[in-house]
Parts: sequence; structure tokens; C-alpha cells
Amino acid sequence: MAEPLIELKGISKAFGQQTVLDAVDLTIYRGEALAIIGPSGTGKSTILRIIAGLLAPDAGEIYVLGHRRQGLIEDLEDPIGIGMVFQQAALFDSLTVDENVGFLLYEHSRLPRRQIQELVEKRLEMVGLSGISDRYPAQLSGGMRKRVSFARAIMANPENPKEVPEVLLYDEPTAGLDPIASTVIEDLVRQLQCAEGGCSTYVMVTHQDSTIRRTADRIVLLYQGKIQWQGSVSDLDHTDDPLVRQFFSGSIEGPIQVLG
Repeated sequence: MAEPLIELKGISKAFGQQTVLDAVDLTIYRGEALAIIGPSGTGKSTILRIIAGLLAPDAGEIYVLGHRRQGLIEDLEDPIGIGMVFQQAALFDSLTVDENVGFLLYEHSRLPRRQIQELVEKRLEMVGLSGISDRYPAQLSGGMRKRVSFARAIMANPENPKEVPEVLLYDEPTAGLDPIASTVIEDLVRQLQCAEGGCSTYVMVTHQDSTIRRTADRIVLLYQGKIQWQGSVSDLDHTDDPLVRQFFSGSIEGPIQVLG
């Protein structure tokens, strides 16, 4: 049995009068590739931010390696590193690729600049972007900016092994990319799962069929604040669940309400 890394128990979250998550239970196991799918506005990105410790739930408990997390990520250090790749890459336009990828080390470590630059270059090599450290985000394609954000997510201080991310959280990593660029990103996600210095466990929010099928081992469908279905990639083609069937067919007819 795989080891539970992160457990969400009874997690609820509302924004104003809108309940986004309603007593959600979810376990993330060591070494798995989990995809969270569902219609827009159903709390998928919210659950990622709660897992990352960037957003506090209104109710429920979060356990990391069996230890209950109290507060947000800045309040108490988790026993494992958790990195996050944001949907829009979230790079600093005024900083070079080197400064973006090495930002935390430049700001919060005592490592010499030359060593940080070497660490940045190693991470860029891992994502297939050697030799671009002096460029600015505006000089990169959308797919390249995504890969730079991957390199930043797996950057860690070698003097503090606890900072090495063991879990990566991807928020729509292929959104807005053409099919070829999406394939590059999907392959990279899998490569980083197996690479030394990469992350063996990840959770991905995505809408894209190819990304779900090429990067996920287990899938959960989130709708109306609850996990309505879960299964493997192979289960997608055999399930009779009406929510899954409607989601993947794109039909406006079915139990998923179409937002007007």
C-alpha cells in the first residue's frame, strides 16, 4: 500500500455566499500522479491552494505525513516540500530567467551568486531550456515560460534538504498552448516525476483530454463542492457515470449545469 503524503479531511471553503468545497476528503499517495478534473468554477484551483498552504479552509483538517497542519505555509514548515506551478506561469517580467528561477535563493539564502546560477542552469537543463538564463519572459514563447515556471518550482536550497519539493502541484499547465506545445509539457511532467531532483508525486488540475490521459494515474472529478467520481485513466472509457460522460463529451445535456 502506497504511503499517504497529504490527507484532506472534511475540507470546506466558501467565498461569500458561494460554497466551493463542501466537506471534501482526499488522500494523495507517495509516487502517484493525480488529476483533479471538473467544470470551471468548481473549486479545483482552490483545493490546490489549500494543499499548498497558500489558502486556509473554513473547516476540516489537513495532514502532511500524518502531522496535522496548523495555519498557512508561512506559519509552520511542512515535513515535505510542496512546489506549485501556476496557470499563467507567474514569472516576474522585469527579472531574467536566471533571477526568476533562482528568486528564492537570491532572496532568502546565503549562497554565492555563482553557485545559485549553477543551480539555476541545472534546473533549466532538466526542463530542456539550457542557455536562456539571460533572457526575459517577454522573449519566450508560452510553452517556454511554462517550462521556466517548472524549473522554479523544483528549485531548492542544497543547504536545506527539507526545502526540496517532494510534491508538485500543477494548475492547468497546458492551458492556452497548442497541441504540440502541450505534448512537450505533458512529457516534461512525466520526466520530472522520474528524474533525480524532480518530484515523484504530483497533483494536476486540467481540462484537457490529452493532458489527463498522458499525465494521470488516478483521476477525481470535482463538482458542486464534492468529489463525485474517481478512477483510473482506463476507467474513463468504461464508466457509465453521467458526470464523466458529459464532461468528456462536451455535451450541454446532462447533470452538469451549463453556466449561462
